[in-house]
Amino acid sequence: MKPVADSKELMKGAMILTLAALVTKILSAVYRVPFQNIVGDIGFYIYQQVYPFFGIVMVLSTYGFPVIISKLYTEEQAAGNPGRADRLLAISLVFLGMVGVLLFTFFFFCASWISGKIGDPELKPLFKVVSFPFLLFPFISVFRGYFQGKGNMVPTAISQVSEQFIRVATILVLSSFLVQQGFSLYAAGAGAVSGSITGGLVSVLLLGFYFLKNKGGDPFRHFQTKDLFRDAGWAVKALVIQGFAISISGMLLILFQLADSLNMYISLLDTGLTAEEAKTAKGIFDRGQPLIQLGTVVATSMSLSLVPAISGDKSSSDRQERILAKVRLALQTSLVFGAAAAVGLSGIMVPVNIMLFENANGSSVLAVLSLMILFASVILTIMSILQGLDHPLFPAAVVLAGFGVKYILNLILIPPYGTMGAASATLIAMLGVMMVLIAKLRRELGGPVLSLVFIGKILLSSAVMAVFLRLFLFITDFGYGYIEPDRLGAIFQALSSVAIGAFVYFFVLIKTRALTEDELATLPFGSRIVQLFSR
Repeated sequence: MKPVADSKELMKGAMILTLAALVTKILSAVYRVPFQNIVGDIGFYIYQQVYPFFGIVMVLSTYGFPVIISKLYTEEQAAGNPGRADRLLAISLVFLGMVGVLLFTFFFFCASWISGKIGDPELKPLFKVVSFPFLLFPFISVFRGYFQGKGNMVPTAISQVSEQFIRVATILVLSSFLVQQGFSLYAAGAGAVSGSITGGLVSVLLLGFYFLKNKGGDPFRHFQTKDLFRDAGWAVKALVIQGFAISISGMLLILFQLADSLNMYISLLDTGLTAEEAKTAKGIFDRGQPLIQLGTVVATSMSLSLVPAISGDKSSSDRQERILAKVRLALQTSLVFGAAAAVGLSGIMVPVNIMLFENANGSSVLAVLSLMILFASVILTIMSILQGLDHPLFPAAVVLAGFGVKYILNLILIPPYGTMGAASATLIAMLGVMMVLIAKLRRELGGPVLSLVFIGKILLSSAVMAVFLRLFLFITDFGYGYIEPDRLGAIFQALSSVAIGAFVYFFVLIKTRALTEDELATLPFGSRIVQLFSR
C-alpha cells in the first residue's frame, strides 16, 4: 500500500468512497419510512429528538477527521517522513480520544439536564445511550484516515456500509420487537438509538482487522515520547482548525435538525398544544427528513467527487479553464436535479405522504419544507467547490451562522404559525446560507458561473412541471377520495406523477435549449435522457 501518486488512483479512490457514501445516505433515508410505520408519529418524534446528536458523531468519523488525517498522513509520507506520519496517527488518537471522553461524559452524566432543557425529561435514557458512540469515533476516524492516506479506500468503504447496515437492522428489529412486546415508545426509541452502538462496534472491528492485516513491521517503533510531544502542536492545530471546519460543513442538514430538536417542541407547547399534540406535530414535521435526504442524493454524489477533482486541477497549466468547467457542470447538475426534486416533491406531497406514512397529515407543511432540497443541493455543491479551492473555514462559518439564524427564527415563527413557521424558518435560513456562499464563489472565480438565462429556463421548466402535476392530481383525485386514505391509490398517483413530472420537466428543459446535448449527456442519466427525447 503506497500513498496515492497519480490522478487515476485518486479518482478511483474517490469513486469508491462516493459509492459507499451514497449507499450509506440512501440507507439512512430509507429506513426512516418503515421505522415511522412501526412506532408512529410520536415514536418518530422521540427518535428524531436524539438523532441529530448521533448524526454529529457520524459526520466527525466519516467526513471530518478522516479527511484531514489522510491529508496530513499523505503529505508526511510524500515528504519522506514516515516516522512523523505514524506519530500523527498516535497524536490524533490521543487527542480525539480526549474529545470523545469529554463528549461521552457530557451526554451520559448530563442526560437529565439536556432532556429537561429541550422539554422532555423522558428522553434521558436515549441521551445516555447516544453518549457511547462518542467513545468509538476516535478509533473509526484514525483508522479511516490511515487507510485513506495510504490510498486504500476499500476498508473505509466497507466499514461505512457495514456500520450503516447493522445500525439500520438494529433500529428496525429492536423497535419492532419492543413495540410488539408492549414496551413504551421511549423504550423503543432507546432500542433504535442503540443501533449507533452496534454499528460503531462493527466498524471498529472491521477497521481494526484491516489495520492489523496491512500494517507492516512494528507500529510503535516511531512513538518515542519526546518525538510525540514535539509533533503534537502542529497535528492538534490541524485537527482542530481543518478537521472541525470540514466536519461542520458536512453538518448542514444535521444542524438544522438539531435546531428543531432544541426548541421546536417547547415552542409548540407555547402555541397551546398539549404535550401529546406537540409530539405528534413534531413527528409529522420530521417526516420530511428522509425525503430531503433522498432529494439531495445527486448533489451529495457530486460534492463528494468535487474536492479531489478540483484540487487535482489546481496544478495544471490551464487551471482556471478546467476548474470553471467542473464548477459549471457541478452547479448545473445540482440546480437541474435540485429544482426538479424540490418542485416535483412539493407538488405531489399528498400522495407521497400517504404512500410512505399512511396518511396525509402535515402535507402542506412538508410541501413547503421540501423546497429546501433546491437550496441544500446548491449549498452542498458550492461548499465542496470552496473546499477544493482550499477555503474550508468560510463554509463552516456560514453553516454555523445559518444554524443560529434557524434557531432564532424558530423561536419567532413557531409560536404564531406552528410547524409551518418551522418550515419557513428552514427555508429562510437556507436561502441566506446559499446567497452568502454564492457571493463568495463569485468573488473567488471572478464572476458568475451560470447565466440568468439558464436559471430562468430551469424556473420555467419547474413551473410547467408543477402545473402539469397539479392537473394530473386533480384528474386522478376523482378515482378515489381522501376521506379514508387509499394507500394503493396514493402509490399509483405518486409513482405515475414522478414519471410524468420528470418527462415534462426534461422535455421543457431540452426544448428551451437550457442545456446542449453534450452538456446533458454529462449529467447523471443524461445519455438516456438524450436518447429518449431524440426519438
